Amino acid sequence: MTTRYTLLALAIATGLSSPAFAQEGAAGTSFVEDFDRLDPAIWYVSDGWNNGAHQNCTWSKDQVGVADGMLTLTFEQKDKGERQYVCGEIQTKKRFGYGTYEVRMKTADGSGLNSAFFSYIGPADKKPHDEIDFEVLGKNPAKVQLNQYVGAKGGNEKLADVEGGANSDFHDYAFVWQKDRLRYYVDGKLVQEVTDAAKLPTNAQKIFVSLWGTDTLKDWMGAFSYSQPATLQVDRIAFTAEGDACQWAGSIACALN
Repeated sequence: MTTRYTLLALAIATGLSSPAFAQEGAAGTSFVEDFDRLDPAIWYVSDGWNNGAHQNCTWSKDQVGVADGMLTLTFEQKDKGERQYVCGEIQTKKRFGYGTYEVRMKTADGSGLNSAFFSYIGPADKKPHDEIDFEVLGKNPAKVQLNQYVGAKGGNEKLADVEGGANSDFHDYAFVWQKDRLRYYVDGKLVQEVTDAAKLPTNAQKIFVSLWGTDTLKDWMGAFSYSQPATLQVDRIAFTAEGDACQWAGSIACALN
């Protein structure tokens, strides 16, 4: 299970008005983000709103930091708007199509928290809801949940092992999205392959990384429990367009070429 952005509030908050386009019109090109800085031409920082009643925190730019080549997203108790907690998220301004999506991250501790790396497009951008997910739930950081949505239809969840725990060290997560298949990798190991055309997204999507919490989705994310601020650390995010050369040694794109 997951809940994502069908909110008009997203479109209002982002202020983005780029035209909708199909897969072949994807504007994003290959990149490696090492977080020497957070380029506002590339990244939008979510601030001052939330995704709905299920989310118990307000997105805040103050919970997003970059220092020493590391992105940090923090969840902590602090009143802002409708919520008594604040949390962090960034998203690309451009959309990306078929290719290899990679992140190296160390996830947050805490039941009721979700550390997520995913691609998404939806009604706020005048497109159907398509999505591809890696989500580590703080209730069980030994697993990462994989999932994808096609036209707002999900139900494709699978749990994959994260050796040593996603919250104890940095791990590499990647998905390779092609027209006829989708493959998920954890630390270079293939953990899921999808070839059913009905379960493969087709619309170009933005890239997101986020840390958020809930006190209502207990069956999925666990009972919410807060004792201290929690942090998601991201060392690198990369996209390699299908057909492009791999961009650094160790990239899944290198192993597949």
